[in-house]
Amino acid sequence: MGALSSCLCLPFPSLFAIAHAADTDPVQRGRYLVQVAGCNDCHTAGYILAPDKVPESTWLTGDQLGWSGPWGTTYASNLRLAMQAYDEEQWLAIARQANFRPPMPSHTLRIMDEADLRGIYRYVRHLGAAGNRAPDYVPPGGTPKGPVVLFPSPPAP
Repeated sequence: MGALSSCLCLPFPSLFAIAHAADTDPVQRGRYLVQVAGCNDCHTAGYILAPDKVPESTWLTGDQLGWSGPWGTTYASNLRLAMQAYDEEQWLAIARQANFRPPMPSHTLRIMDEADLRGIYRYVRHLGAAGNRAPDYVPPGGTPKGPVVLFPSPPAP
């Protein structure tokens, strides 16, 4: 029984080390938050359909898939290029005042604590610039280029 108990405990120190690293290393914390907040679902092409098959080297490089609704058509931006334009304090101000077009959950950024926002910033900057800009916003009535996900207009009150 003693030998079995010792064997069962062997994997746990490494699990605790991983959890601790995410708590103490802002870059790893940012990586974790990008995953659990679902940032890759929209900001990484193909991720939502096959998350285990998309290499981290392509994460957060935007997508050509449009999101179309009463607001027009939006495209998930290339965060790896966008973040290069801001220093950390500018990023915090943008996140605190976030009011992006749907389907971006701006409220998620606004309620994150400062350490989480700094972690996300440091992780994205750690990844470095890569990829191309996403297509530009298309106002209501405009014609989007490429595939889109259509959101119906809400019912009248």
